Amino acid sequence: MTRENEIYKVTLAGSVVNVVLTAFKFAAGVLGHSAAMMADAVHSLSDFLTDLVVLVFVRISSKPADSGHDYGHGKYETLATALIGVALLIVAGGILFQSAGALVSWFRGEDLPKPGMLALWAALISIVLKELTFQYTVRWGRKLHSSVVEANAWHHRSDALSSIGALVGIGGAILFGDRWTVLDPLASLIVGFFIIHAAWKLLKNCIDDLTEASLPDDVEKEILSIITSFPDVQDPHNLRTRRIGDNFAIEVHIRMDGDLPLVKAHTRTHYIEEALKERFGPGTHVVVHVEPVKPFPKYES
Repeated sequence: MTRENEIYKVTLAGSVVNVVLTAFKFAAGVLGHSAAMMADAVHSLSDFLTDLVVLVFVRISSKPADSGHDYGHGKYETLATALIGVALLIVAGGILFQSAGALVSWFRGEDLPKPGMLALWAALISIVLKELTFQYTVRWGRKLHSSVVEANAWHHRSDALSSIGALVGIGGAILFGDRWTVLDPLASLIVGFFIIHAAWKLLKNCIDDLTEASLPDDVEKEILSIITSFPDVQDPHNLRTRRIGDNFAIEVHIRMDGDLPLVKAHTRTHYIEEALKERFGPGTHVVVHVEPVKPFPKYES
């Protein structure tokens, strides 16, 4: 099965869970009179919508390089991840606005509806299902080296965390009676902040990729270690790295004996490229520029 098909399989599995939970949570929120559960249902709905974004953009990003995209279409996967983050922020804003309104009403002395047991059970079921979906999705995201699948996995985790907040608020409102019904919208407010935190983590990584941020220091050190492990190679410098979707782009200068035959120097750089691709994936873009250790000879026309 191809990488694209594996991503489809994982995403579709999460979509099924999201559709079921969205319908169940909305019903539980309405019938159970719970603002927290309604907020949680909206979060699950946003999960499903971002699943659709993943399915569309992964197909685009898997296209090979062409005359208009010399480095391939990997940035579309970064764009998909950014859209997921933006969707989370929009969802969080709506939840915070609604929760704040309920809290203002409570402070004015208005009675808030008491949540029912159905909403409590919906929160418990959501926590279990979404945590299992997170574990499944993040494992495959790392295996497939897909940032968008990992981003979607953390969307599942944020939904599980928001359900924990809903569970606490709904459970507290049921346990302590009418005087503590404010715990339900308060839990909804906490859910909103959980979602904002998840969105920021996703968007920060996307901003780094879209602004051509270098790879982490430990990755660059590993790259240099691989390069210097080859004989005849000296002083790797001018290392430049970045991400293109889920692939790395690596450019580096190395020095070799100026008296080496050209074919030997070329073979050595080929082995370096293969070693880097073996470590970081076959889609790694590698450019190795060779310089002589001895000073350049004076050019004679």
